[in-house]
This record gives sequence, C-alpha cells and structure tokens, in this order.
Amino acid sequence: MSEAGPKEASGAQTIQWSGLSDVGRFRKNNQDAFLALALNGEGVRRLGKYGEAELNESDYIYAVSDGMGGANAGEFASQIAVEKITQLLPQSFSAAASGIAVGYQDLLGELFNQIHRELTKMGQAYAELSGMGATLSLCWVRPGWVYFAHVGDSRIYHLPATGGIQQLSHDHTHVGWQQRQGELGETQARNHPGRNGLQQVLGGKNQNLSPQFGGVGYETGDAFLICSDGLVEGLWNSGMQRLIRNPPKDAPADIAERLVSEAVQTDGKDNTTALVFQMTRAE
Repeated sequence: MSEAGPKEASGAQTIQWSGLSDVGRFRKNNQDAFLALALNGEGVRRLGKYGEAELNESDYIYAVSDGMGGANAGEFASQIAVEKITQLLPQSFSAAASGIAVGYQDLLGELFNQIHRELTKMGQAYAELSGMGATLSLCWVRPGWVYFAHVGDSRIYHLPATGGIQQLSHDHTHVGWQQRQGELGETQARNHPGRNGLQQVLGGKNQNLSPQFGGVGYETGDAFLICSDGLVEGLWNSGMQRLIRNPPKDAPADIAERLVSEAVQTDGKDNTTALVFQMTRAE
C-alpha cells in the first residue's frame, strides 16, 4: 500500500474535476461508465461532468468502470458498479460518522464485495448476462488524502505538483505483473499480445476477489487521473502528463475532453473514458 503523507493539504482549498466517456471509433455501444459524487453528513450528491467545489465541504468520490460481456451485458455491468457506489457508500459514511471505527479499506472492501456479489448473482440468473463483469477504479478524496481501491486494468494515476506521473493502480494482468517486476518496459507492455488478459474483475466468474487498496497524501497542485484501458491504448504516460499539465487558459475544464479526443484519434478501438481531478487554491 502506498502511504505517502500529505505535505501541504491545508493549502488545497478547492477541487476541480472533469470527466468524459466516448464510445470510440469502432464499437457500437459504450461499456464504460464514470461517477463523481460529493458525500457528507447530509447525504450523497451526484456531480456533473465537470465542476469545482470546496474541499472542506464534503468528501468526494470519483470512479471509472469498464464493463465486459456479450450483447449489452458489459454496459449493464459498469452501470451496476457505479449505481451500487451511490447506494452503498452513504450508508458506510453514516456508520463511520456515528463513531463506529471502520477504516477506509474495510468500507471500500465491503463495497467492492457487494458489487462483485451482485454482478455474479445476475450473471448466474440470466443467460444473456453469463460471465458479465467489470473493472472498477475508485478514489475517495478526504482532507489531505486520496484513498483508492481497484480491480482490473482501468488505471489510477497521480501527477504530483512537483512533476512526473505515477501509476498508483496495478493492472490485474500477467503483463502488468511483469511490468511491475521490471521485466517489461512501457513499450513492451503496450505491445504485448496478452496485455488485456484480466486475472481480476468484479463478477465475471471470478471466484477469489482481491482488490488493491492504497492511500496517498496530496498537496496543492497535485492532479489525479482515473481512466479506462481505451485511454491507455491511445495515450502514452507522457501524453497524459502533457495534456493534464498544460490545459488551455480559456477552457481549463476541458482536460478530460482533450485526453479522450486525442486518445480516440490516435487509437479509438475501444471505449475511452477519462476522469481528472486536481487540487487548487481558492481564488
């Protein structure tokens, strides 16, 4: 688990976000879904595709899911994943606020387990949904910290204010494991024929779910990207960094749109989703 402490969280007054999902140039339906929520003691509020808010007013949830399965099953799976987050997290949040000692890993672990059970149950009940599954990459933004939970090959990146880009999530593939071991570089991993062979998904006949959990401290100027593998196929890490770090002054909310647009133009074989959030100082 990555547990770097917050360095300057008190200066991070606001959070800005933008999200976009595109079907790509070849697919008929979009099996990706993304979600942005504000969560506090009064309940849960769904956020728009882009916006800005005070960091001390609420916790914030950002998530991307990539569904898989025949016909419309994949689309259904990713929607179930994001809807379950909206339903279940407020209950967990209320329990935590009541003084029940529940850690973020316990909360997110139970959330992932419940989504996994729901997808598995529906896949077994309906022949047309057999094998239905979904990836899920989720970030929970709290004062000074971003906690995350992840299953699959969608990705979570951290772009520190000091520069660079770091993939926080682990691709749950053999190729991803080889890359983490240093056996493959970025180019080799991207070109490997087995790069999409998932070993972990929610649902999808996967018996032993083992999500990745982590936490990272943030400071003012840090940015985070959650994306589906369609974005990764179309953009190198350097391209992601370039587009996030150099937004147009006249349209800073268009970061996700620029990421998705360039990735689809470059590749576009798969559904493509980007959700970016960054910590800024209040004006």
